[in-house]
Amino acid sequence: MRIAYVLTSLGVGGAERQVVALAERMAARGHAVTLLVLRGRLPQEWTTTLDPVRLDMRKTPASILAGLWKARHFLSSFQPDLIHSHTYPANMAARLLRIMLPSAAVLSTVHNVYEGGWPRMMAYRLTDPLSRHTTAVSQAAADRYVRLRAVPARKSSVLANGIDIMEFAPSLERRACMREEMGAGDEFIWLTAGRIAPAKDYPNLLQAFARVHATIPSACLWVAGESSRAGFAAVQALAADLGASVRWLGLRRDMPALMDAADGFMLASAWEGMPLVVGEAMAMEKPVVATDVGGVRELVGDAGLIVAAKSPEDLAGAMLETMRKTDDVRRRQGRSARERIAAHFSMDVKAEEWEALYRKLLAKQG
Repeated sequence: MRIAYVLTSLGVGGAERQVVALAERMAARGHAVTLLVLRGRLPQEWTTTLDPVRLDMRKTPASILAGLWKARHFLSSFQPDLIHSHTYPANMAARLLRIMLPSAAVLSTVHNVYEGGWPRMMAYRLTDPLSRHTTAVSQAAADRYVRLRAVPARKSSVLANGIDIMEFAPSLERRACMREEMGAGDEFIWLTAGRIAPAKDYPNLLQAFARVHATIPSACLWVAGESSRAGFAAVQALAADLGASVRWLGLRRDMPALMDAADGFMLASAWEGMPLVVGEAMAMEKPVVATDVGGVRELVGDAGLIVAAKSPEDLAGAMLETMRKTDDVRRRQGRSARERIAAHFSMDVKAEEWEALYRKLLAKQG
């Protein structure tokens, strides 16, 4: 197969990481693969063995038209059988390209339960005839888009994110080295990761951790993630007001090592699709406490603790419950979590599922 992946950027986010990993897996399986990136180069990006085609689009009509023309010119030469796009801007671009390249099938993927308000949902509905199928990364996301009539149920399915269980595998040696590097002693370290943005609900996280810290003063919280200057200042101020001891790590590319060093992972989000970082923490055998949003329950199952969103009391209670378990119990919970990821969410398993879906869609087209 000849597959063109379309994504908004190569920025350091979960959806972008997933697309890069999938594209590289498909190339390794012998398919002809290319990456089309709507935006120009960013200061921080995922690296890839593929050579991305950058369309350098900005939010102006002239720039969008120029980017689409550049994509059409490239794809006319590449001759894709399938254009697989991810997230709203790329999904819209791929559907417009379908008008210019009628021989290619378009597959759209949504990565969150919320990709914008009613105008975007209407855009999805109106352009749906240009897409052969739409997948969502969780059942919760698929159900919402069908309920909003953005996607018809007959053209919708779920294909969850995949985790590289070789990259995300625990190492006692790496744990010891990272804790020494970070100056950690015997304290219990909670780790969270994600951009500082409304979806991640850092006020919920900080209020919960303040309760935990008041009960167990030795508890520590590490936060890995990029942010805007204004957003970062606001959450820092809240942490100071709450008296929460937080270590702000910024954007990190050594997440397996940080997860090794941590004793537990928490997610306090207000909304999600299928949070890749939770699956990665599970693969690293970390006890997970997470809010019941998007596909979190589908991912975690009974291998972690799930609490209501926007409830710092419940989140703190689950964190304290985890901390009060014995080391043996937490280790057993961690092993169960990794086994769940390996059995149902490994990247190799998901690559097989994507390839099967591609073949089905192309056979249907023929």
